[in-house]
Amino acid sequence: MAAVEAQVLALFALHGPRYRWLATITVMLGTMSVVLASTIINVAIPTIMVEFQLAQDQVHWLATGFLAAMTVGMLLNAWCAQRFGARGAYLLAMGLFIAVSLVGAVSDQFPLLVAARVGQGLLAGLIQPLAMITIFQVFPYNRRGQAMGIYGLGVVLGPAIAPAIGGVLVDTLSWRAVFLVVLPACVVGMAMAWRYLPGKDREAPPLRLDTGGVLLLAVGMTAVLWGLANGHRRGWVDPLLLAALPGGLITMVLFVLWQRHTRQPLMDLRVFRYPGFTGSFLMSMVIGAGVFASTYVTPLYFQQVLGESAASAGLMLMPAGLAMAFTFPVAGHLTDRFSETRIMLAGLLLFALNMVLMAGASLTTSAVWLVWWTLLGRVGLDLMMPPSSTGALGLLPPWLIPQGSGIFNFARQIGGALGVNLCALCIQFFSDRYGQTDPAATLAQAFEFGFDRAFWLLLIVFLLALWPLHAMRQGLLKERCL
Repeated sequence: MAAVEAQVLALFALHGPRYRWLATITVMLGTMSVVLASTIINVAIPTIMVEFQLAQDQVHWLATGFLAAMTVGMLLNAWCAQRFGARGAYLLAMGLFIAVSLVGAVSDQFPLLVAARVGQGLLAGLIQPLAMITIFQVFPYNRRGQAMGIYGLGVVLGPAIAPAIGGVLVDTLSWRAVFLVVLPACVVGMAMAWRYLPGKDREAPPLRLDTGGVLLLAVGMTAVLWGLANGHRRGWVDPLLLAALPGGLITMVLFVLWQRHTRQPLMDLRVFRYPGFTGSFLMSMVIGAGVFASTYVTPLYFQQVLGESAASAGLMLMPAGLAMAFTFPVAGHLTDRFSETRIMLAGLLLFALNMVLMAGASLTTSAVWLVWWTLLGRVGLDLMMPPSSTGALGLLPPWLIPQGSGIFNFARQIGGALGVNLCALCIQFFSDRYGQTDPAATLAQAFEFGFDRAFWLLLIVFLLALWPLHAMRQGLLKERCL
């Protein structure tokens, strides 16, 4: 019997049948804390822009840096969990998460603030996968679906309430409070982890960290995202920019080649040999762009175009967030009954309709309509998420499902980082252009022009996603005919 299994049995003997729920609550506290931290800052962006005198193509690093670092953290999770055990990895990650959150709360320089967000993202990537590992350890096979459903609902509720909580904190206290609000839950989670999570498996063979892969991925992503973000500000012929973009792309190609030849890669690229998985990978990127970019852009639109306060913007987003939370289990149920790609197509069209409506809105559009349109888009994204993951993993043989799951999540995070980056650049570029061509225009009118183009950008991305969705469908049909 493996050492971890023995520890889990000992914890069951000590705490009884309720142990599995105590362990689930423990990992939920950690995951909800980091998920809340990932989105709660979005309603504080306009206030931070004013305090640090930033433009859209600068301040977006608070979201982009978090998402990009989270991608690296997720890929490091397997090594960290094997090296320190579930309890040690959780305590280490949560302790460091508290530390970098405190740094963010007291930052008086924007680079330090971005560094704190990058640290939060890296640690969030380490924490989130621990939840699935723990649930699989403490629940029998026939009850894991129930546990994942309850856990998933809790995770989705975090982003649903984050804008409202963040808005109230910004208006009544300070933007710095959004870094502190999750810390009590982190402390409680650490106390519970010390008691309820199993320790290191000392019988497992050591897992070597792919240091070369980590460095290539981090350098490549940073160079590409930095190059895209600074094109408008520095000019696309800037020597440093001309070095960063091609250099970043070359580094990413080297990362792929490294993963193909190293013994213990961060990503097992054999999953791409299976028909349809490339399509599912691209769909995951598109969904990530939709989820994270719309979550970033919409509260800014409410504040910078409509002139709403942070609290009002957060409350306007709450119905959409709650709708997304409660649509999640429905989408999972539909996935068991209907074709994954048909459900995804319905969600894609709903989100595309949301983008058309938002791009067509004006300064005189009723806030009630904007709330309903945002809700429509969130439901569309929710319809896409469960079938996309189920369909992607259904394309793979059982022995490749863990690797496929990691690569699928990697795609979603990368898509989110690119989506936020490009939308922020789009808003700044077209807002500046509108102000230059019409000097009499108000700031709200200039911002509206920029935001409209960002909504059109997301619309185009989702319409182009019809091709990878078709490729995914063909792969599923071929798999089920075998």
